[in-house]
Amino acid sequence: MGDTATAGTRSRLFSGRDRAVIAAASLSMLLVQMDWFALNLMLPVIARDFDTPTTDLQWLVSGYMLTLGALMIAGGRAADVHGRRRIIVIGLSGFAVLSIVCSAAQNEVWLVVGRVVQGATAALIFPVAVAVVTAYFRDDRQGRAVATVLAFSAIGTALGPFVGGAFAEHVSWRAVFLLNVPFCAVAACLMLRYVGETRDEKAGHSLDIKGASAVAGGLAALMLAVDQGSQWGWGAPATLVCLIGGAVLLVVFVVMEQRTAEPLLDLTLLRNGPFVTVTLAGSLSNVVYCLVAVLSALYLQQARGLSPLESGLVFLSLSVGAGAASYWSGRLAQHWRPESLMAAGMLLSGLSLLGLTWVTSLALYTAVFALVGIGLGLGWALTNVATQSYVPASRLAAASGLVLTSLVLFGAVAVAVASTVLEAVSGSASRAASDGPAIEGVLRVAAALALVGSAALAAVARKYAPGRVAP
Repeated sequence: MGDTATAGTRSRLFSGRDRAVIAAASLSMLLVQMDWFALNLMLPVIARDFDTPTTDLQWLVSGYMLTLGALMIAGGRAADVHGRRRIIVIGLSGFAVLSIVCSAAQNEVWLVVGRVVQGATAALIFPVAVAVVTAYFRDDRQGRAVATVLAFSAIGTALGPFVGGAFAEHVSWRAVFLLNVPFCAVAACLMLRYVGETRDEKAGHSLDIKGASAVAGGLAALMLAVDQGSQWGWGAPATLVCLIGGAVLLVVFVVMEQRTAEPLLDLTLLRNGPFVTVTLAGSLSNVVYCLVAVLSALYLQQARGLSPLESGLVFLSLSVGAGAASYWSGRLAQHWRPESLMAAGMLLSGLSLLGLTWVTSLALYTAVFALVGIGLGLGWALTNVATQSYVPASRLAAASGLVLTSLVLFGAVAVAVASTVLEAVSGSASRAASDGPAIEGVLRVAAALALVGSAALAAVARKYAPGRVAP
């Protein structure tokens, strides 16, 4: 009996190879999260180097998110069909190469194009890292392994602002991109050395690249029209071509998805009212997250005059709050309904963000910033969990893909729209990033969105019983 207990204990421990697999996936997730949050603090510094308005660099954020969101499901499906290890190593290699390209950028166009393409390589990493771990661990250790990977994702979220601020101030913003290279190299080597190839033998072979291209092209055209409409003129031919062309591509995407045997997104889920409500509420929460991350970085540096490093230290409170909430959300969801927790988180983020726009003391700003992060972290982490209870078991994967795509794409569009609104409110692209009252006004609108999402989720939680799958 003692030998059996000892064997059972050993079976629950991680071997050296197991830890190497977890490390490979964890580094991949940490890399993507740290890179995104580091960039936000570098935007004002990059703008000064290229002598361009900071708001014009929003494409470094929204363009990256656009390609990530549009290609994420295609990347996950490619991994299922062609091998998870192969696809994530390709993604890591591409991310490293594009990091070098971005670090060598000589103008803002070069950097934006590099960053947009880099988003496509991130789409081969972000949805596959956890899949690598779940495919490797097929016993009761799987939950702990996945939790470790997600914890490193939270660590990347927390480290990103500090790393971005410190490098931008004391080294160079270009060095932040180069920092990605050794992370990619180590993660790729661990994958090749310790991770066996796995794939879904039942998966289809269609990746629906046409659908991904249509939705990415449509959204890019609409975002370009919104971003440049004030300069080109809202009735100018270029603006109208982008608006009409973008709308047509999105319609084409919907038609294609309805006729494709293996669609990129299962659009029939849009007839599921509770699922749609929770997804939209979670997307609103992520919209607020993206707006806070980008606009607060501008506000701290260009409106309040903080250095990149000082801004990074303040930003740690937001990142740590969000990371801690994301990490603990799984345990909280064991005791309370996910949508109720999401509603509470969005209520907290909305109210604290409103308070943030009136705070003058930097110490109090930092404390309230942490509350904003906690609320937003709950919204981000629990959206996928909350939506799963409203769909049948046979459609869980499709629902998860639609949720993640919605979160990322809505965030990308919001950043583009907010930059245009900020320039319009401030009256000048050159003054927009340093116009504190204008930034605060946009953030108050974001807070209102969080409160609306909280109210909608509360209504859903009251109407539907726990575990009920909506029609």
